[in-house]
Amino acid sequence: MTEILQHWPQVVAAYLVYLVAVLSPGPATMAIASASLGQGRRHGLTIASGIFCGSMTWAIAASLGLAAILSQYAQALILMRILGGLYLLYLAWRAFRSAASSIDPLSLTKAASSLKRTFLMGYAIHLTNPKAIFAWLAIISLGLPAGATPTAVAIIVCGCLATGFIVFMGYALLFSTPGALRIYSATRRYIDGTLAVLFATAGVKMLTFR
Repeated sequence: MTEILQHWPQVVAAYLVYLVAVLSPGPATMAIASASLGQGRRHGLTIASGIFCGSMTWAIAASLGLAAILSQYAQALILMRILGGLYLLYLAWRAFRSAASSIDPLSLTKAASSLKRTFLMGYAIHLTNPKAIFAWLAIISLGLPAGATPTAVAIIVCGCLATGFIVFMGYALLFSTPGALRIYSATRRYIDGTLAVLFATAGVKMLTFR
């Protein structure tokens, strides 16, 4: 704890970097909104849990130095970027198909959708995003001095993960409120069309990211 107090400005900088990263609209936020609005609160919370677990995976990797090692292997990152970009384009196609359909997904039986598949979808979105690797690498680099103790690492990582958990679950609860669902029902095609464009844009951006 004394070590953290000595480097408090760096710790605050690391938390701010993560807060900006987690609050910034991106594939994770869009996926949570899409699942919460289109399939209800259970699926929204489930995909948020998958995204959180993906974030936790990269947090552990960065803490162990694996992200720094991985960043040296351009081919691995290129493969991850391609897979992530293609997956976002797949989500764009699904959103576009929903926008073009006259059937309201809220009228369908939620049990027909697998919560396991929803969870894995969220996990895959965050795990295949190269920016998540470098975000956590920046957090660790900013917040911790060289030779930091395991306790100091745990404090930084746990604090950021707790923030991420609150934000992800908060988005799921927000987008699955009765008011949000009513708005979605009334403007479903426009919302799904917008999500399709945003997913497609994110996918193309990831595929062309350097």
